Amino acid sequence: MAMREIRTVGDPVLRTPCDPITTVDERVRSLVADLVETVDYEGRAGLAANQIGVNLRAFSWNIDDEVGYVLNPTIVELSDDYQDGDEGCLSVPGLWYPTRRAWYARVVGVDLDGNEVVVEGTELMARCLQHEVDHLDGMLYLDRLDRAVRKKAMRTIREQLA
Repeated sequence: MAMREIRTVGDPVLRTPCDPITTVDERVRSLVADLVETVDYEGRAGLAANQIGVNLRAFSWNIDDEVGYVLNPTIVELSDDYQDGDEGCLSVPGLWYPTRRAWYARVVGVDLDGNEVVVEGTELMARCLQHEVDHLDGMLYLDRLDRAVRKKAMRTIREQLA
C-alpha cells in the first residue's frame, strides 16, 4: 500500500477512458489498496484509478467515515431531482464551481472477489459516485460546467500553470 501522487489537469491520463478490469491479480489488489489508502485522508471524498495514473476502471470513496472501493462501476440509476452545489476535484486543485448532479445515484460493480457491489446514496455520496465514474470515462467535472463558467475555470487553470 502506498499514498499515491494525484495527477492534475493537463495530464492526458485524465482524459483517457479507463479499461475494464478483466482479471483480479496482484496488480489490481495493489491498486485497490493504494486507492483506499490515498482517499483515506481528511478532505478527500473520492479517487479514480486514472487520478493516480492507472488506466483501469476502479475508484475509492471516503464519505461520512465510510471508505470503500468498487471495480468496473456502472451508473444504473440517477434521480430526476438535482443538486447544484459547488464541486471540486483533487485533479483540479483549489477550484470549486457549481456543478449540476443528480441528487441520488446508484452504481453497480464488483469487489476483488468478483462479488457484486451496489453503492448508492444521496447528496455528497451521489455527487461522488457520478464524479468518479466521469473520471473513469475520461471526463472532468469542468466538462459539466456552463459554458461561461467553464471558460473562466480554464482561464484560471492556464494562469496557475503559467
